[in-house]
Amino acid sequence: YGKLGYSAPELFDAISHKVMEKHDTFNSQEIASTIWAYAKVGHYVPELFVDISHKVIEKLDTFNSQEITNIMWAYAKVGHFSPELYDALSQLSMDELDTFNSQDCFR
Repeated sequence: YGKLGYSAPELFDAISHKVMEKHDTFNSQEIASTIWAYAKVGHYVPELFVDISHKVIEKLDTFNSQEITNIMWAYAKVGHFSPELYDALSQLSMDELDTFNSQDCFR
């Protein structure tokens, strides 16, 4: 949808409700990819970003460097302010800095 320039807000809204219902079954990659996709197509669902921020903090130690940067990029892209998430991801990034490659650092 994003590459085609096709907007489908009803679809993304419906998917966001399903994601919030089932996010407990998502692994770290699925969480990061989902929130990245919403930001990439420019579809901001505040409730989804709040919900996912809690899930990220809960599963913090399962995220790798690429997932961390994708999540941080997504939240910045849509302008969602989440101090707890930013603090948690910043601390994790500092702890895992040796695992970051050049793409992760400058994404």
